[in-house]
Amino acid sequence: MKSSKEVQIDNKLIEMVEAYNLSGSALKGLKLLLENKEIQALQEFANKVSISRLGYNDHGPVHMRTVTQSAILMMDLLRSAGIKTTIETDNCGNFEDSLLAVMLSSMLHDIGMSMGRQNHELHSTILACPIIDSILSEVYESLHKRVVVRSVALEGIAGHMGTISVSSLEAGIVQIADGLDMTKGRARIPIAMAHPPRVGHIHQYSANSIEDVCIKAGTEKPWRIDVYMSSEVGLFQVEEVLLHKIAGSSAKQHIELYATVDSNERQYL
Repeated sequence: MKSSKEVQIDNKLIEMVEAYNLSGSALKGLKLLLENKEIQALQEFANKVSISRLGYNDHGPVHMRTVTQSAILMMDLLRSAGIKTTIETDNCGNFEDSLLAVMLSSMLHDIGMSMGRQNHELHSTILACPIIDSILSEVYESLHKRVVVRSVALEGIAGHMGTISVSSLEAGIVQIADGLDMTKGRARIPIAMAHPPRVGHIHQYSANSIEDVCIKAGTEKPWRIDVYMSSEVGLFQVEEVLLHKIAGSSAKQHIELYATVDSNERQYL
């Protein structure tokens, strides 16, 4: 059963996509994602493995919805800046197809955590492929369109850790959106649990100092990202996690990045 937080984010995601006033394929795909019981079960078990077994922070349904929300906002800002997606520039589809690919990636990128941390991004692609096929078969009649959207979605899943090079702008957005979910709420449950010290704890304690992450239009680039933190330990999230993902992202040229600690602002990009 979904938590109230998940339901709240679901409603917000639908509201955001409805605001695009597109043909309806992206909205239909999103609703199928949110209604899919297998996805929900995979997300919940991935979180169980991440928190209870491994001592990491949230990698479950709230995290994947939060990444989806950030990715949708980034897509909107990109569109407002007049920048075309890779599916568009490849003449393989339109913005709505790209939006659906990004949402598929974002909602499914961590389901491989249900099998463990190592190579979880690749495990996620294996688990996600039949689910994506099922959803896209209800959205598109065109086999070519299903292949294009599935391929870009899987690239986003496989590349979200920044360990492999991605070439589509859509995959680069998922990579960055994943790195942006680093506020203290994501670390609250793991920190409250009585675990002995584990490798994942630096992520928990650094994330616990992140007060807020804001995404808005930049002055010179489509995205300005502001990270606000209460302690310098939060810089671990920016410098060791987020910057690593941005460095390998095909979307890095579109970002202005700032981190603020006690009113002291640092510009990274």
